[in-house]
Amino acid sequence: MKRLSILIVAFFIFVSAGCSTPLTTREKGAGLGTLGGAALGGIIGSASGNAGAGAGIGSIIGLLGGALIGDRLQARQDRERAQQRQLEATQAELARQKIEIERLKRNREY
Repeated sequence: MKRLSILIVAFFIFVSAGCSTPLTTREKGAGLGTLGGAALGGIIGSASGNAGAGAGIGSIIGLLGGALIGDRLQARQDRERAQQRQLEATQAELARQKIEIERLKRNREY
């Protein structure tokens, strides 16, 4: 089981190093949860005499918890980005309308 925890850590290092695009918040949460869960599980497991099993179980629990938290944070970021795009579109439309009003005022004066 000690090999399993080493393989899990190595897997995440290689996967994250080989990505050509930045990791999403969801992926970061899953990775950090797995590493934290493996470390905590290894510590708890060593106290009970089986660090490898503890690390394996901890990494699975950490993966699930980290992915869940990362998913929620990702959804929040996606909503904020959508709101920001909508705000920018509204501001651009207001600027366009302001220019149009000024143009109409100038045409009316002549």
